[in-house]
This record gives sequence, structure tokens and C-alpha cells, in this order.
Amino acid sequence: MLPLSQFQDFIEQQKLFVQGNRILLAVSGGKDSVLMLHLFKAIGVDVGVAHCNFNLRADEAQRDESFVALLAKNFDLPFYVTHFDTKKYAAENKISTQMAARNLRYNWFEEIRRNEGYDYIALAQHQNDAVETVLINLTRGTGISGLHGILPKRNFLIRPLLFLNRQQIEELVIANNIGFVEDSSNSSTAYTRNKIRLQVVPHLQEINPNLEKTFAENSARFAELEAFLNIQVQKLTVEILNKRNDGTYISLAEISRLNPQKLLLYELLKPFNFAENVVQEILNSLKALSGTHFFSTTHQVIINRNDLVIVEQHSSVTANQFIHPTTENVVFGREEISLVFTAELEFEANLNKAFVNADKLIFPLVVRNWQNGDKFIPLGMRNLKKVSDYFIDEKVPLHLKSVTPILVNGNGEIIWIAGMRQDNRYKLTAATKKVAIFELKIK
Repeated sequence: MLPLSQFQDFIEQQKLFVQGNRILLAVSGGKDSVLMLHLFKAIGVDVGVAHCNFNLRADEAQRDESFVALLAKNFDLPFYVTHFDTKKYAAENKISTQMAARNLRYNWFEEIRRNEGYDYIALAQHQNDAVETVLINLTRGTGISGLHGILPKRNFLIRPLLFLNRQQIEELVIANNIGFVEDSSNSSTAYTRNKIRLQVVPHLQEINPNLEKTFAENSARFAELEAFLNIQVQKLTVEILNKRNDGTYISLAEISRLNPQKLLLYELLKPFNFAENVVQEILNSLKALSGTHFFSTTHQVIINRNDLVIVEQHSSVTANQFIHPTTENVVFGREEISLVFTAELEFEANLNKAFVNADKLIFPLVVRNWQNGDKFIPLGMRNLKKVSDYFIDEKVPLHLKSVTPILVNGNGEIIWIAGMRQDNRYKLTAATKKVAIFELKIK
């Protein structure tokens, strides 16, 4: 007899899916995934079968594919199959064969789920898989999420066999005369997971015969702890992360009050892809000179006077943009500058607008980055001033200096430091007949 009541109870307790959902089953042909298929069919869920051939075991891989295809046909189920050049993918991406196979199959499962209208992808991982995953994570180093290991549900992935261990699955397969194929690579200790399974877990089971049950209970506790931490981090995110147009700011004073400091700062910076060792470097450098940079794969952090500033990674140099009399707007990095003309002598106290004497313009104008040696006459003053000195006086953050648009006349004179200060030589006077209005906008 199949454990249908336990199976359904686990699905309901973990809220894996609801009646009417379509489930895509990942079936390798091994006893775990085949048992999962039988359980789903027995409770009448609308399912399809997906099988990956990784081309790693020659004839054996073809045998597995044929077996799963026949199984799906016998159950009259939709069958999806794909072939991967796993070794090539691993070499191109400089990752292990196991990691390559994992990435390929999950990406393909998700593609099938979206294209064919399935609600979830079911994986046949069980309690022993969860034990092995936690042990691998502990060996390599992990945070809280690694301590709870495999969760019953994460996004569109569900694992409905986590109520069973490997021995129970083997007994059920034998008792119900369920056919399956055996993967010969499961007995090889060349793979980390197999080494844990074959050489480490048996010794731990000698100490604790109920190892799988104990790990399942521990995983549940760690999952609750992670949920609690996430709630606290969400509150902190709202309280101390200040999102502005030019980046996300965290007060250094607020960081000094975090407790535990490293854990909470790591969690706050995790969405920006900062590694734990980089977070430690940031903490070690909080009293460093303003302008110190730290990088993740997508963002950079800058220590700027009283704040930690998080900005997206991008080139600090943007290609020059040209403005002609007929130009309505130009895009410069993440910003846009528009141009309109008027005969009215109007002026507005708005840093994002420059009201310029159009008769003094020599086209084409240029919008470019700040360059060393740039000088201008700030509006209301008479003498030239270095733009670099102006930035210092105005306490412009380092990450903004390199991306601030500079509007330059055809004669090389600076007309406007966009969003900050206009040049006095181009101000409106009583003799002005035509006004050029430049406006800075964030895209």
C-alpha cells in the first residue's frame, strides 16, 4: 500500500499546492522519483513528466530516458525530455559537473513550467538528501539558510517526499512492486554528496539511529529562525535604508548601533550581492577616509562622510552627447537633459533647470563627464573656480562627481553643472532676447 494519507497530509501541512494546480514532475527513473510519480497519480493530481539526459553515462543514460518515456506513456502523461552537453557547459562556465547539471536542469524545468502552464515543479528529494545537504553546507561554510538545508517549498519548487527517508522509500518500492532504474554513479565516491552519503552518514547513524528525523526537526527550527531574522531585517530596511535618486544611504551612526553588527549588516547588504568577507572589510573600514570603495558583482559601497552609500556598478565615463538647436533631449547615463526655447524672460529657482541666454550658445553643445582642470564661474560670482573645488565646497559625494553631467558650450566654456550650478556668463539679463531652458530629469 502506498502512504497516500501521509503524502496528502504533508502536502496540506506544508501548503505545497492546492487542488486544481498542475504539477511538473522531475523524473530521473530512480526509485525516489518513480515513487513520487505513483503517489501523484494515485491521488489524482494533473501532472506532466520531465526528464533530463545529461549525456554523462552513455548507454545507461539512454536506458534511463527510454524507461521514463515508457513510464509516462503507460500513465498517459505529457512527457518532456532534453539532452545537455553537461561537460561542455561545465568547462565554459568553470564549474563542477554536478553544479553544471544542477543549473541546466533547473533552468530547463522552469522553462517548461512557464511555457506549458504548470504551477509547480516537484522534486523527489527526501530526508536523507536533506541530511546530506546540511552536512555539505556545514563543511563548506554556511549561514542560517544552509543550516535548514532543503525546504519543502521554495518559490515554484516543491519537495513532497521530505516526509520519507531513503529506507522507507526502498521498502515502499519493493512492497508495491514498482519498477525503476539504478544510477551506477550513486555508488561512486568521486562526488562530494556520494562521499557524505557512503562514508560519513553511516557513522553518524551509529551515534543517532534516528538521524533523518533529528535533522528534519532541526531544519524546521532553523527555517523558523531564518523567517524571524528576515522579519527583523525587513523592519531595519525600512528604518535605516534611505533610498535616493543617486543611491541607497545607510547612516554610519545607525550601523554602529546594529547588534549583532556583522550579521545584520550582511543581511541588509545581501540584496546588493555583497559577500560576507566584503562586509567584514566594510566594518573594518568605517573610520577610513571618505571615498573608500567596496565592490560586489552588481554594486559598490562608498564610505561618504557620515553615510555608507550603495550604488549600482556602472562605468563612471559616459560617451559625450551632442545638443543641436533642434535637439529636444539627450540621454546621459541614468539622466536626461531636455531643451526648449522661449522668448519670455522667465526664471525659476530650480537646481534641475538652467535658464540660459540663447544668443551666447555655440552649437553643437556637449554633455560630458567632469574632467580634471575644468573651471567655471558660478552664478553670482565673478572669478573662475575649479569644478573639483566646487564639488569639495558643496560636499558632493565621490560617486556623484564622476557621473554628474557637465553642459559645455561650443567654445569650450562650461554652461551648467547639471543639477547644481549654472555659469554666471550665461545668465539672463535685461538685454536677453531668447532663453534656452535646460532641464535635468532622472530616467
